[in-house]
Amino acid sequence: MSSTPESQIQTRRTEADGLNFFYRVAGDPNAPVLLLLHGFPSSSHQFRNLIPLLATRFRVVAPDLPGFGFTEVPEARGYRYTFDDLAVSLGAFVDALGLKRYAMFVFDYGAPVGLRLALAHPERVTGLVSQNGNAYLEGLGDAWAPVRAYWAEPNSANRQVIADAVLNFEGTKWQYVHGVANPDDVAPESYTLDAALLERPGNKEIQLDLFLDYANNLKRYPDFQAFFRSAKIPTLAIWGRNDPFFIPPGAEAFKRDNPDAQVELLDTGHFALETHAAYIGRRMIEVLAP
Repeated sequence: MSSTPESQIQTRRTEADGLNFFYRVAGDPNAPVLLLLHGFPSSSHQFRNLIPLLATRFRVVAPDLPGFGFTEVPEARGYRYTFDDLAVSLGAFVDALGLKRYAMFVFDYGAPVGLRLALAHPERVTGLVSQNGNAYLEGLGDAWAPVRAYWAEPNSANRQVIADAVLNFEGTKWQYVHGVANPDDVAPESYTLDAALLERPGNKEIQLDLFLDYANNLKRYPDFQAFFRSAKIPTLAIWGRNDPFFIPPGAEAFKRDNPDAQVELLDTGHFALETHAAYIGRRMIEVLAP
């Protein structure tokens, strides 16, 4: 696709819920809105290759969630890092931008946050793309075993196991390259930026709090599934089949609640956009803007 001024990514900030939200935006301001929601441990940076492809058809908006990327959370705000609170803040961000109708792309943590937003305002959601964004128990892979142990016994020892295994450069890089046929296809600035931002004072504690709170997302899965059944919106579940965290049965399950959902499994890992952005972008346009 040719590049136009409107498809160029702009970076912006806005105040919402007492936070200074950083976000990336591109596309015609009058075009249908597409909200891109990132996952752990990334930010809107993970959409750097996808946004220009989508901005030819959509007004693309990609915020950094609190605790991630370049969104600023004032210490005086006393922010509580739970998925419920991330969703409240996302709702305030959407309202601050005046977004009344939007399709959503959800990945990893972006799924439980975005789907909470969908439950709060189901009439606003025009379509859904899940890229390894889980909403079913069968979608949780064996890689969750240490986190499940942390849920069962949230003590300092289990908390430290998660910190040692995940919250460092090697752990972050592994999430990006595991399951990728040629790891050199993954741009090193992706996992390097994420790992650097994890090193900010206090951020690892934030992430450990969110790992613990992730157990509450499982309790909301029935609500998310009820939304899929009632909304019947255009849906694409396009997943990296080699993701150790969110495994293929979680993608296939979308068809149980929305038989018209389209499911595709790609030969790549968790961060499928690093290797398949062009294809995913094309499929998104086909499903959301046929």
